[in-house]
Amino acid sequence: MQFPDDDNGQMLAAMAEAGIDLTRELEVDFFLVFEDKRDAESAIEVLTQQDQQGELELHFDEETNQWEVIVSIQMVPEYEALSAKETQLNDFAKEFDGISDGWGVMQHQDGDGDFADDHVHDEHCHH
Repeated sequence: MQFPDDDNGQMLAAMAEAGIDLTRELEVDFFLVFEDKRDAESAIEVLTQQDQQGELELHFDEETNQWEVIVSIQMVPEYEALSAKETQLNDFAKEFDGISDGWGVMQHQDGDGDFADDHVHDEHCHH
């Protein structure tokens, strides 16, 4: 499989190399970061009201001293779909003074080998 030479493409290539079946649905976590807890809570409230597909989680990252909203979505990890969802969530996060901080597959799935607990970092990433 060939992937574009950017963060999303490199992540998908690494997943494929690790033996993950990229043709089936996986739980993909998208990370939104906020400096202020109220902004993160407001974003979650609006996502909940919008009936956003997937699960939402809020947690405080002590290393970066920022609030992280995790949007977990069951989806086939296709480049275009991942990039579109990441852009959509980044635009949304900006409305609450936040940014998208990449995505990842955060759990072992059947047949995924040793690949887990990693996410794509972009130029805004603080991890």
